[in-house]
Parts: sequence; C-alpha cells; structure tokens
Amino acid sequence: MALGTATGPYELRFDTGRICLDLIATTHPAERLGSLDALRAWIAGSRLVPPGTPLAHADPSWLTGFRELRGEAARLVRTRPASPTRAYGRALARVNELALAAPPAPRAVPGEDGALVRELTGPPRCAALLGTLARDAVDLLTDPVARASLRQCAGDNCPIVYVDTSRGHRRRWCSSEICGNRERVARHRRRAALAR
Repeated sequence: MALGTATGPYELRFDTGRICLDLIATTHPAERLGSLDALRAWIAGSRLVPPGTPLAHADPSWLTGFRELRGEAARLVRTRPASPTRAYGRALARVNELALAAPPAPRAVPGEDGALVRELTGPPRCAALLGTLARDAVDLLTDPVARASLRQCAGDNCPIVYVDTSRGHRRRWCSSEICGNRERVARHRRRAALAR
C-alpha cells in the first residue's frame, strides 16, 4: 500500500490491485479528488505517469473527466453483467469510448546516473490518461479470472472493491493496516468487555 504520497489534507491509497479500482476508491471515506492538486498527486502516486512528469497544464476539466470515469467504472464493477440496466449500458458505452484514446507515449532516456529511465514524449493529455484508466477497466471486466477475484471489503461501512490475489483467496479487507486493524481493535474491545 502506498500511503502518504500526497502532501495535503488528503491521503491517497493504492492497494486495490488495479489502477481503475484505485480510482474508484478515491470516494471513500470522503472525496479524495477535491482539487487539482489532489488529482495531480493521485496521477503521480498511481504511477499513471513517470515520476517527475509535469502536470501543471491540468485544468478543472480534468477533475470532471476523472470523476466521470470513476462513476462509470464503479457502476460497471459493482453491477453483475447478468442484470444489466440502462445505466449499466450507458456506463459501458462511455468506458469503451474513453478507452479509444491512445495512452501517453513513453520513451527511454538516460537518467542522472546514466541508467535509462522512462519519461513521456510530452505533457500527458487528459484524454490519454483517461484512456489508460478506461483500458484497465475494460481489461478487468473482460478477464474472467480477475473478475472472479473481485471482493468487497468486509470492513464496517467500507465500500472499497479490490482484487483478491491472496493464497486461497481469503483476503477480507481492502487493507489489513486500515480496515483489518479496525476489525482487530473492535474484536479486542468486545473480548475485553466480555471479560469484565
């Protein structure tokens, strides 16, 4: 889990196993993409772009685009394909449309120490970044093994969906350090109260 990648009043998490699910998780427990600074921090922290990629050109339309994709992807992830609705169909069409955009083009360049590092050929466009996220959602939704590994966090009031890659597929929480720890503390308090 990569916590603390942002400097500000928001804390960003990247522990769901898929970048599209990490985007969906930015709604819990409160809006995590409330400003352009938060969005820039999320883009960098998610490794959607190489470290040090300038994102100063991002404008408020980026927030709208990322939030729209987040909502559509969440609808697709949380709805079973066997019971599609009209809203599901619209969400699927929009994610497919966003996936058409080519991802940002990388290139290898010598770093400060001479080792090759990845950078983008130019400032990333919003459509290219959304295209990368939408393609990840399409890959997740069309992969039967990954789709079968999707789990809802068992933590109290935690809506986060993650890919369970644990041995035996027994993972219960989106994060053992956060929701798992809360459950262990609550269990300890219940046992202590019963012992009294």
